[in-house]
Amino acid sequence: MPGRTYKQTMTLAEFASRSVSDVRPAGRVRARTLLVIRWLAVTGQAATLVVLHFGFNYPLPLGYAFAAIGVSVILNLVLGLRHPASLRLDDRGAAAFLAYDTIQLAVLLFLTGGLENPFALLMLAPVAVAATLLSLRAIVVVGVIASACASVLAVEHLPLPWPTEPLVVPGLFVFGQWVAIVVALVFLSAYLWRVSAESRRMSDALVATQLVLAREQRLSAVGGLAAAAAHELGTPLGTIVMAAKEMAHAVPKGSAVSDDVELILREARRCREILGQIARRPDSDADDPFHRVGLADLLREVASHHHREGVTVEIDAPGSDVFTVGRMPEILHGMANLIENAVDFASSKVMIQGAVGDRKVTIRVLDDGPGFAYDVLSALGEPYVSTRSEGGGLGLGVFISKTLLERTGAVFTVTNRPEGGAKVEIEWPRSALAGTGRK
Repeated sequence: MPGRTYKQTMTLAEFASRSVSDVRPAGRVRARTLLVIRWLAVTGQAATLVVLHFGFNYPLPLGYAFAAIGVSVILNLVLGLRHPASLRLDDRGAAAFLAYDTIQLAVLLFLTGGLENPFALLMLAPVAVAATLLSLRAIVVVGVIASACASVLAVEHLPLPWPTEPLVVPGLFVFGQWVAIVVALVFLSAYLWRVSAESRRMSDALVATQLVLAREQRLSAVGGLAAAAAHELGTPLGTIVMAAKEMAHAVPKGSAVSDDVELILREARRCREILGQIARRPDSDADDPFHRVGLADLLREVASHHHREGVTVEIDAPGSDVFTVGRMPEILHGMANLIENAVDFASSKVMIQGAVGDRKVTIRVLDDGPGFAYDVLSALGEPYVSTRSEGGGLGLGVFISKTLLERTGAVFTVTNRPEGGAKVEIEWPRSALAGTGRK
């Protein structure tokens, strides 16, 4: 289907103000990161067992212990071979990954003395990793599993291996060890989650700021090109107007050639008006008595310049004449481009709706054309992105329109209509347009 040159997106101000959990999905972590952590864990576990059993003569149940480690090794190999290194796990997958690591560590501790084993403090490791990488819900799940494992190990475990007589550890010490581990799980997970969330929030704010700066730089570059074009096109456009006037005097009135000459003159005058608006200073309309017009009149003015044979343009804005807005260049140029696109792609009809509410002012541009190309929606609205199959557009129109309208406080929304065609909605808070003139 033919492409459309609009974009559906939130403004950059909204992007910067939203929390880290809204801007990007929480808990998006690469599987490779967790695999590397597990390799380090099983390597340390195996080395500790070998050193204690053969170096210090502690009678450890090596068969069962290495079986538990072997399961982790096999699982790591399978995951590493079946999934690419760039695979990113969601919260559920990453939480399941760390929950398994917690249970595997609990099995090793069960075989080697439970909470009497000094290495019981390693129960904090999976929860610390979860608190750094995952969402709050996933952290709670891993923390509950770790606390449950610690509670079981406090009362059920094999005797602590000892090279001489069995070591009898007082129950009060084991209880204190359990309390310390549970308290550390809660405190450490809460602390790390808050710190990592703040770090991610700052990172997102930096990204948003960089996007704003990059966008303003692109718009500034386009604005410079527009000013240069307005200056350079002035002379040849004047020559075209002069030649067209001479042709109008030379050809008979009412002939086909005369109609073409009149069309050339009208379009040339319109080009001069557009170039004049581009070159006009922003504050030049401050004393213009007609600077403020009703919303419906503004829509009629913008739509009056865009026609195509076989396509009708209708304005439906009941009661909006009582709400006046300034003839701001941002609104005029932004709306003009949207209406022009709708007329270009419509089959037979374009409807422009205006509504003024107690809190919001809304304009909708509807057409009965083919709608939007879904495969390029994510890139539309950026400079030099166009999906026109013909016409040779540069892909700057929507980028400029969207940026200009957002500067006035508008929110841009684009969808495909269920009955066919496109729907573009521009919505302002009423207070955002109040300064431009309001009754």
